[in-house]
Amino acid sequence: MAKLKLDLHDVYKKGHVIEKELNRVINEAVEKRIALVEIIHGKGSGQLKKTVLRFLNRPEIKKLYHRIDKDSDNFGRLFVRFKHK
Repeated sequence: MAKLKLDLHDVYKKGHVIEKELNRVINEAVEKRIALVEIIHGKGSGQLKKTVLRFLNRPEIKKLYHRIDKDSDNFGRLFVRFKHK
């Protein structure tokens, strides 16, 4: 199964870059019909995770993917799953 991975550690203090990278990886998954995107936000204070979840819950983004899974073994990442028609 093909998977995309986005590590936000390097851009965690740059809000506009975070949103740009999230848009890029979601759009790439849709265009290339990739079933899974792994987003690494890190453990930290949880602010970056909240930013990622707010982005993913926007109506225009939410309609693009099937579901979000939080990793029970690693609280610093989550998985966005797609069902392509």
